[in-house]
Amino acid sequence: MRTEMLPASKMPGLFARMLFGKEERIPKQQLGPFRTDLSLFQRQPASGLRVTWLGHSSLLVEIDGTTLLIDPVFSQRASMVQWAGPKRFFPAPLTMDELPHVDAVLLTHDHYDHLDADALRYFDKRKPLYVCSLGVETHLKRWGVGEGRIHPMNWMDRFTVPSESDTPLELTALPARHFSGRGLKRFGTLWSSFSLRTAKHHVYHGADSGWWEGFREIGETFGPFDLVMLEIGAFDQQWHEIHLGPDNALRAAQELQARVVMPIHWGLFNLAFHAWYQPPERFTEIAGAASMPVFLPEPGVPTEFRGEPANSLWWRRYMSAAAERSATHAVKEAGSTAAATVARG
Repeated sequence: MRTEMLPASKMPGLFARMLFGKEERIPKQQLGPFRTDLSLFQRQPASGLRVTWLGHSSLLVEIDGTTLLIDPVFSQRASMVQWAGPKRFFPAPLTMDELPHVDAVLLTHDHYDHLDADALRYFDKRKPLYVCSLGVETHLKRWGVGEGRIHPMNWMDRFTVPSESDTPLELTALPARHFSGRGLKRFGTLWSSFSLRTAKHHVYHGADSGWWEGFREIGETFGPFDLVMLEIGAFDQQWHEIHLGPDNALRAAQELQARVVMPIHWGLFNLAFHAWYQPPERFTEIAGAASMPVFLPEPGVPTEFRGEPANSLWWRRYMSAAAERSATHAVKEAGSTAAATVARG
């Protein structure tokens, strides 16, 4: 499917919104600090599946004896430099040194909010295996990672992660509607979503994607999924072809045959014009109306997944009464806009 990039003619309007918009894009009070209880990693989750959301799209997923670190971003800014660009709203809830044993690092694509060069250079002293979308390996090799520790994947490729688990984890790289690039270079590497399957659990990580009809095919071919992770933040109508937003995330979850959905890609960086708390507020509302169970743990908390909803609503602790009233209004406004988008397809 062709994805239209934002034309230059729309840039003046974006700059005007950036300068004069009234949304609370950055929290007025400091979020956190969030701290991970490292002792929890000393025992395996009884259910076999535990997720630690580190913020945005960075996740530590323990699944039936195999541990994946997905799109780890630990730097202060999601940017090509650390003196400018989107700055994180809260520090990482644990350091890279505090991470437990990791069987593989999964890299979905090469945007700065997913591929953190400084973090990977630091983490590489642990000599992990990297599994990545095709072409992302060029970055890793440039940063000094040995080719023998990199496994690039094209869409529809399958790979079993080496681990000591008796229940092997198979990854399948699947299509998504997005783009790639760092700096001014675009489309030189692939972007992917992923199926994570063991004999006991099946998880879908949607990475970054706009709405596309392929969600139905993925659901019919690979679903149903016990847990579906989908982006809800950094959305705007002007770039709806590359990001889902809350309403299309719910629609995608339904097409994917999700039993439970976990919203990701929000709450850490200012990457759009909506209030920082708007995506989870909107998603919580519409998922409830659609009877879609939501799994949304607090940042840094290793949370066992038992097939049931678990929405921490943690962001509401940082919302003022005025922000809550604003969120209610924003949720309604977002619903009107998203409904128009869905109607157009």
